[in-house]
Amino acid sequence: MQRRQFLTAAATLAAAVPGTVWAEGALPRAEDDAKAARAWNADRRFLPTRFGDIAYVERGAGPVALFLHGFPLNGFQWRGAFDRLSPHRRCIAPDSMGLGFTRVVQGQGVTPSDQANMLAAFLDKLGIASVDLVANDSGGAVAQIFVTRFPERVRTLLLTNCDVEPDSPPPALQPVLALAREGTYPDQWLVPWFKDPKLARSPQGFGGMCFSDPSQPTDAAIAMYFGPLVATAASKALVNAYTLGLDPNPLAGIEAALRACEIPTRIVWGMADDIFDKRSPDYLDAVLPNTKGVRRLPKAKLFWPEEYPDVVAQEALRLWA
Repeated sequence: MQRRQFLTAAATLAAAVPGTVWAEGALPRAEDDAKAARAWNADRRFLPTRFGDIAYVERGAGPVALFLHGFPLNGFQWRGAFDRLSPHRRCIAPDSMGLGFTRVVQGQGVTPSDQANMLAAFLDKLGIASVDLVANDSGGAVAQIFVTRFPERVRTLLLTNCDVEPDSPPPALQPVLALAREGTYPDQWLVPWFKDPKLARSPQGFGGMCFSDPSQPTDAAIAMYFGPLVATAASKALVNAYTLGLDPNPLAGIEAALRACEIPTRIVWGMADDIFDKRSPDYLDAVLPNTKGVRRLPKAKLFWPEEYPDVVAQEALRLWA
């Protein structure tokens, strides 16, 4: 589908979904998010694989859409997108190894390459041949590895702010990497944020760094993300291992394979992101041969898919059309 055809399909799709308002803002509210967290916890399943017991939530029916979360989040990042897209797809959000609630086999690596292999085994175990892939942040690095390693398993690719080969790991991650090398990243950053959500939302905290609205993330989201990571010494060690798996560059040398990737891809980028290079969406648009263009969100930061799930839904449905 060429770009003009893509835009025509988008207009047709918008007309076909009456009553839907596609906006850039649909912020999670505290009381609603608390309910969403309880429902997400109730829906969580565990799939035994050789990598460990992979925690995941799925909703909906039909062709599968696989959602890959960022760091240090988990599948709960996609709750808003699930609400909007589960009527159209069987939506599945696994927790990466080393993050969330996934129980990792002792000694198992948790690098982006390991995550891609885990996803292939995860899909095999569920009997899923192919997916529409949606990814954010470090999940985007995993998605690029997955799509070049298993191209026959991906129908479409929706990439949001994430690593790219020339910007992985981004310079902004260096303080986190330094703490992870000392084995102290969770204790120095995540534990204080977990204990004090206001600190987590401050300009110096997780929220100020990665969210555009000062009310985000909610208390429920902070508990969901950091609770399992700071629970034990073993979980903290896995967080450090996940962090260190992002350096050296896990995407080194991938550009040639991406240039051969014919999978339809849409790129949506938050331009207020201070973590990743603002030139990265144009890089992806130039390297991938079958892109449907770039959409820029001027006020959005790294974890905008959580704040603006309507945009995720709009772009996914257009791409899938």
